Amino acid sequence: MRKSNFALRLQASLMDEVRKVAETEGVAINQFINVAVAEKLSALRTEAYFAERAARADIPRALDILCRTGKGKAPVKGDALAN
Repeated sequence: MRKSNFALRLQASLMDEVRKVAETEGVAINQFINVAVAEKLSALRTEAYFAERAARADIPRALDILCRTGKGKAPVKGDALAN
């Protein structure tokens, strides 16, 4: 794994919170920040993935499939809605 250095300037109040949480989690501040950045990147990539998938969606076809599902079939045990 290739590592690089980056000087990060955080507001004092934010850095205080990072210190507290990292200590509570039992990890180094560097590790905490690495995980936080990885989580944010993952969230952004996931958002982009679903946006791309949604752009290819055929909504009328999907609604047609949903309307046909179960037509003419009696409910099976376990089909009841939970209260």
